[in-house]
Formats: sequence, structure tokens, C-alpha cells
Amino acid sequence: MNALQIELPPEISVDEARFLLTVKLFEIGRLSLGQAARLAGYSKATYIEILSKQGVAVIDYPPEDLEREMNLWKKEQ
Repeated sequence: MNALQIELPPEISVDEARFLLTVKLFEIGRLSLGQAARLAGYSKATYIEILSKQGVAVIDYPPEDLEREMNLWKKEQ
């Protein structure tokens, strides 16, 4: 595993910086949800809850796929 050492301003804690880094790496697809949660120091469930409170999409489901799935579901009903 690689290590990163940076100087942070006093108003930014190490935990906050680590969390924000994991969020960005998750958003751009460089970390899986599990990897991001583990690196941030949370369980997957807790990490998902925190992400949702921050407005970060946990599931990236393209609208056209969702529409197709909904249409298939309606036909089955």
C-alpha cells in the first residue's frame, strides 16, 4: 500500500481529509465502496449512511437502464 504525507491547516483534521479523499476516489471509480469504507475507517453500512447524508450517490444506475428495468417490471405485473 502507498502512503501519503501532507501538511493540513489546523482547521482540517486528518480524519476529515482521509474521509474526503475516500469520497472523491470512490466517486471517480478508483476505489470500490468497500475499499473506500475501509480506508475511511467505517463499516460499509455506516459509510453508505454518511455518503447519503453528504448527497453522494452510492448507486450509479444510468437512467436508461432504470427505465428499461421499470418497463420489464411493469410487464411482469
